[in-house]
Amino acid sequence: MWMSDQLILHYAPDNASLCVRLALEELGIDYVTALVDRSVKAQRSPAYLAINPNGLIPTLQTPQGPIYETGAILLWLAENTPSALFPQISDPKRAAALTRLFWLSNTLHPALRMLFYPDFYAPNASGELRHQTRIRLCALYDQMAADHAHLVATEPNLIACYLAPLLRWSAIYGGQTDWFTLGRWPALLQFAETFETRPAALRAAQAEGLGPTAFSNPTFPNPPEGSAT
Repeated sequence: MWMSDQLILHYAPDNASLCVRLALEELGIDYVTALVDRSVKAQRSPAYLAINPNGLIPTLQTPQGPIYETGAILLWLAENTPSALFPQISDPKRAAALTRLFWLSNTLHPALRMLFYPDFYAPNASGELRHQTRIRLCALYDQMAADHAHLVATEPNLIACYLAPLLRWSAIYGGQTDWFTLGRWPALLQFAETFETRPAALRAAQAEGLGPTAFSNPTFPNPPEGSAT
């Protein structure tokens, strides 16, 4: 097991680093956090860009060097610890798990970024982009709910650690939020309600000021340090 000073999670509250914090808590790994203060755009500072040239959060500093990209960090953690967070290479369930992990990383998460930062993608048509993105996100959640058999919140797994924050953010960020009602997808609502009672999720929610229903009925965070935006 690593020493805590060997794993450093560069984070901001209620950012994509939350997915990594949840996995670290599920694993019971010692780690320390380093706040990336978004209120002063610390993610664009020379010091941070030296470890993550994209200027995005999170970055995990490891004995093997810094890792960024949320999905990559999660997979690295699962493969470098003796855990059941993710099927191992010999497990026949691994192919489906990889598909779902990369779907979250490459399809759902980028769609949410378009909702949150439309000016970055379409500075002259941000309103239309948000409108179309909300339609697309509903279709993606329809797809996920239809394939809900893999939504397991009663045991630690990477998919849950990644998905729960994405559901949370859909409900509170990106301007108008009445398009998203988790009750429209009962399987997703049940998943969120179960996941947020896990000890690891409770610890992460407390650390970042997310409130008691952080994933099923979220509110804006009240973190003890830093800013979510």
